[in-house]
Amino acid sequence: MFNLPCRCTSNVIARNRRCVYNRGVEVKRRHDWQVSPAQARDIQRRLAGEVSKVSEVTTPRFIAGVDISAPGEGGVATGAVVVLSYPDLKLVETRVVSGKLEFPYIPGLLSFRESPLTLAACRELEVIPDLILVDGQGVAHPRRLGLASHLGLFLDKPTIGCAKSLLCGNCEMPAEVPGSYTEILDRGEVIGATLRTKAGTKPVYVSIGHKIDLETAIRWVLNCCRGHRLPEPARLAHLAAGGKLAPPRCQLESRTGWQGRLFE
Repeated sequence: MFNLPCRCTSNVIARNRRCVYNRGVEVKRRHDWQVSPAQARDIQRRLAGEVSKVSEVTTPRFIAGVDISAPGEGGVATGAVVVLSYPDLKLVETRVVSGKLEFPYIPGLLSFRESPLTLAACRELEVIPDLILVDGQGVAHPRRLGLASHLGLFLDKPTIGCAKSLLCGNCEMPAEVPGSYTEILDRGEVIGATLRTKAGTKPVYVSIGHKIDLETAIRWVLNCCRGHRLPEPARLAHLAAGGKLAPPRCQLESRTGWQGRLFE
């Protein structure tokens, strides 16, 4: 999917935990990424039926956030994953991977554009997250398979969609009190929640990604908020993707052949 050489920057501050958690993130191959828009929509419809809406989250020890930057010069974007310990939400690890996006920008097919680069960053993790917050939609999607659900199926991990805008459906604005929410409805189906995380700011749009139910997803988004509109894992991932996250104490940098391992 990416024609340019990849650059992977790794920031890890959990070296003392490496012997326990350095198992590597397994990325399942569910389909090829080099597909047409019509094929992509068919894949979404097929995979939507495999999304689990039963929560497998109890008390996570590590929570990740993922995000991707807008493509810059030459179409090169940066995918980032950060891992935070819970409940203190301290930064444990960051992985940043840059590459060229080949799939065109088409509304509703964002996961085909962003997933390969995001998965490449996740593949480099040493600390394995128990829960992943995604800056994007989960089942709050016309075909019920947004970025959060797509990543959840590839990673086989509980994921939550926490988007900054509404893609489909209708909802009323929640009350100004943080923690207030209203349901997002689409064709008579509840597909997510409009959640107020901070008074005086716009709400976020929470939906099931994979291996979680909506009530639990709302609760964990709120548990991860620390005075900002976005939950901390998603906020730090956004900063990391934009090159604005301060490096942790221990930093190492390497060039890796991630593409071959990701798609083998």
